Amino acid sequence: MVDKSNYDIKILIEQLKNYCAIQERCSTDILTKMKSWRITNKNQNKILNILIQEDFINDKRYSKSFCRGKFRIKKWGKLKIMNELKRKNINPTTIMSSLNEINDIDYIKELDTQFNKKKQSINSLKFYDKKKKIAIYLIGKGYESHLVWEKLRELKE
Repeated sequence: MVDKSNYDIKILIEQLKNYCAIQERCSTDILTKMKSWRITNKNQNKILNILIQEDFINDKRYSKSFCRGKFRIKKWGKLKIMNELKRKNINPTTIMSSLNEINDIDYIKELDTQFNKKKQSINSLKFYDKKKKIAIYLIGKGYESHLVWEKLRELKE
């Protein structure tokens, strides 16, 4: 841990602006960073407010970017994305509006792609075991269980 509690606030703000400029950050990320630097709570609130006013931190923008990125790159389902955003203390209404960034048609196509990918990777198992492994994989990726079970009904012995 770096002790930056004695640093000038202007220097800390500049360092955090650079930190935010590298990639989109939420307020929880910034608070965690400031706590690791051992900045006092009073100064943390002051710095956070400045960063929000100057639009370096915007939780709505972060949430939308997070949803698009985790879906497109990591192929996560909506439940896993939603749980991660909750863990970062993002407002539930912001989370729900951000999940609308994911196109429903693309979502179902990706579920289908992940289903087929997993189905191809499992070969010498009994039908029941194959179904179970696919279900665990897709639900673990954050896809809704009703969509997963609907997809598994298409599976033939």
